[in-house]
Amino acid sequence: MNDLNYKNKKLQFAKADILTIAKKHKTPFFLYSEKILTQNYLSFSNGALAAGLIDPLICFAMKSNPNKELVKILAKLGSGADIVSGGELKRALEAGIPAEKIVFSGVGKTEEEIIFALKLKGKGLNSFNVESIEELELINLCAKKLKRTARICFRLNPVVKPKTHKFISTGNKTHKFGLLEKDIISTLGDKKYWSHSSLVGLSVHIGSQLLDLKATKKALERLCEVALKTNMPIEFLDVGGGLGVDYHPNETHKLPRIDTYMEIIATTLEKHFYSKSKLKPRVVFEPGRRIVAKAGIFVMKVLRNKISEENHFVIVDGGMNDFMRPSLYDAYHALIPVKEAKASKECHIVGPICETSDCFGSNRLLPELKSGDLIILKDTGAYGYSMGSNYNLRGRPLELLMDQNKKLKVINKAQDYSDLT
Repeated sequence: MNDLNYKNKKLQFAKADILTIAKKHKTPFFLYSEKILTQNYLSFSNGALAAGLIDPLICFAMKSNPNKELVKILAKLGSGADIVSGGELKRALEAGIPAEKIVFSGVGKTEEEIIFALKLKGKGLNSFNVESIEELELINLCAKKLKRTARICFRLNPVVKPKTHKFISTGNKTHKFGLLEKDIISTLGDKKYWSHSSLVGLSVHIGSQLLDLKATKKALERLCEVALKTNMPIEFLDVGGGLGVDYHPNETHKLPRIDTYMEIIATTLEKHFYSKSKLKPRVVFEPGRRIVAKAGIFVMKVLRNKISEENHFVIVDGGMNDFMRPSLYDAYHALIPVKEAKASKECHIVGPICETSDCFGSNRLLPELKSGDLIILKDTGAYGYSMGSNYNLRGRPLELLMDQNKKLKVINKAQDYSDLT
């Protein structure tokens, strides 16, 4: 489905006119669509159900976009949350996600964060996804002091190498994430870890922006093998997240369909776990990018042009502090002019930040752009605002949400200098 198209030579996003919106709101800004966000979540959730997966729990990866209004939408659809900090935990709870639908991942949970989570009412979190033996020891100690029982899920490091950027690959022993099989098994017979803790699940997450699922399948097989070796009555198998999107046109044919992804999970779990055990644990997911990336765009204004012999620079008012992925990962995002015109020249779209890496795209074939023209960066709903900063003492940009009726709402005001410290 193409949610970006021209009508009367003016670009529309989810059938809303971007030029009209930009006349009312100062650039740069993020614009999100509730309709697209909802469609993406339901596609994922319904895909899991259609594949026959047991009682699937979709835990939205908060790090991809923690805006409270967006998380509220997902909470109403039944989403849980995958969180990696105390701040994300509080945001998920404030947005209406019940504690029992939250998995707490991350290698650096602090004692303060652990205690806060353990004090939650009822059964507390769905799980602490434990990533080191020392972490397990600390959680058990905190639970003992509070006279609570911590729900533990080991994050397995399956020692696989997915085809993705090295900075977002997390499933090999050279990465800081997860525990090796031998370390997981070594804890099970040691009572000092389990006086106030209970093993309820196993998880695996091998990286982000995954387009090739061979490593995913191998990781799931390893997850099943270790789950059987624990010989424990686990409640769930957490298959992680990381399913990619087609940022680049060349990636569209590589993009795994939801039904294909779910079928791989279903058949792998059946063959390597369910058929060998009396247990029927539910399946937990941790998607982020696949849910929210295409639900957002970043709208920028051209400030000026600069010619340096054969190099044509188009300088825009958005910068790498606003959207970091191209600078950090050399990630591709389509750049689309808001006014339709014939592409006529190659240019570099760059921002105002004092870094050479502040570039949204090099050698892009675009129409001639002049000061005041608008251009959008596509598929910026994930890892945009959440990775932003105030570098160069720039205020963070506006965030706008368009509801199902195309009504706009400010969900994060643009910062000015008085907001900066």
